[in-house]
Amino acid sequence: MAIETVTSTDAFKQLVTEVTSQAGYREPMAFGIARVDRGQKNAEKVLQANFGLINWKENFGSAAVFIKALEEAKCTVDFSGSEFVATINDNFVANAMAAFAPYVAEATGDAHKNVQVIKALAAMEDIGKDFRIVFLFEDANAQSVEAVYLKLYALSLSKAELRKVNLNGAFGILSNVAWVGNTPYELDYLRDNEIEMKLNGTYPTVDSVDKFPRFLQHVIPADNTRILEASKVRMGAQLAAGTTVMPGASYINFNAGTLGPVMVEGRISSSAIVGAGSDVGGGASILGVLSGTDGNPISIGENTLLGANSVTGLPLGDACIVDAGITILAGTKIKIAPEELEKIKAANPNDTLDSKTTFKGEELQGLDGIHFRQNSMTGEIIARRSTREVKLNADLH
Repeated sequence: MAIETVTSTDAFKQLVTEVTSQAGYREPMAFGIARVDRGQKNAEKVLQANFGLINWKENFGSAAVFIKALEEAKCTVDFSGSEFVATINDNFVANAMAAFAPYVAEATGDAHKNVQVIKALAAMEDIGKDFRIVFLFEDANAQSVEAVYLKLYALSLSKAELRKVNLNGAFGILSNVAWVGNTPYELDYLRDNEIEMKLNGTYPTVDSVDKFPRFLQHVIPADNTRILEASKVRMGAQLAAGTTVMPGASYINFNAGTLGPVMVEGRISSSAIVGAGSDVGGGASILGVLSGTDGNPISIGENTLLGANSVTGLPLGDACIVDAGITILAGTKIKIAPEELEKIKAANPNDTLDSKTTFKGEELQGLDGIHFRQNSMTGEIIARRSTREVKLNADLH
């Protein structure tokens, strides 16, 4: 059997209703079709998944069409698990085209992007085994490379919130590969062919060896977002429009990023989030959950400045300053003069601070308007009410 060509939008809606009404049908939370790169030695090993489009809690009618097209292509969808992945074929594409027929002519630009995916596949002479479809029915631990990449796309495209996607086990699923541009190579393949490739001049220029690709290999940033060196942002990072990532000591890891225009000249570790208008100075480090924060994810508020070569392992509020070269951690002893403490309390009326002169860093976490400094005579870390406005250059962001 095959899907008969759908002739109207009402008929399309009827088809979707019929599919979703089937016993056992589960609506996927996410789905998409990816072109996969397979291993040079092991063709069954998926090294990377390139999604032209991902759907995240949206476009459920298209999901129903894809499921129906799989069924008509003799592929039974298993709804019992947290995810389902299958290789698609020309039969699948033909059935999907028949179902999408009322929308094919107008599928361009921002309209009907799932239809655009099928149109692109239909224009190919032979899709072979290069394309896989993945459905996520719940946000459980990923079981496939395709599912990991779908989640990384969701983060980097801002379809999912940072820290709200289950990435447990992702490192164990992805292979460590040599990246040559956007092509992953199995390391064993390079080892096996090293002599011949080097002698005949075909040994590739390897950009990096990692389980994750670079952000720019998969994502087109906003027009006013700048990434001056591709290696500085990892796939799975999230960059809000207006973010600038300078070369040098900057870096943004996966499941980390910015919520608005931010100047990044330092390191934003995995799980760290920086608010709009903030400045991560040259060589500054925001620690991740595995690097000294005792599992406490670090959020930096808006219009906050982290000075050059500073280290922050503490969540900070808005309009804070950490001076260059100092380290602020949960256990750092911080002195506050009584008159400055009153000013800090006034800036944070909903928080209760004890009337004392020495605090642990964790007692000040998340508070607004604090300037962390170091007494150059005694070496003590001190805090006072910040009086300096942190403001980014609008022309640059």
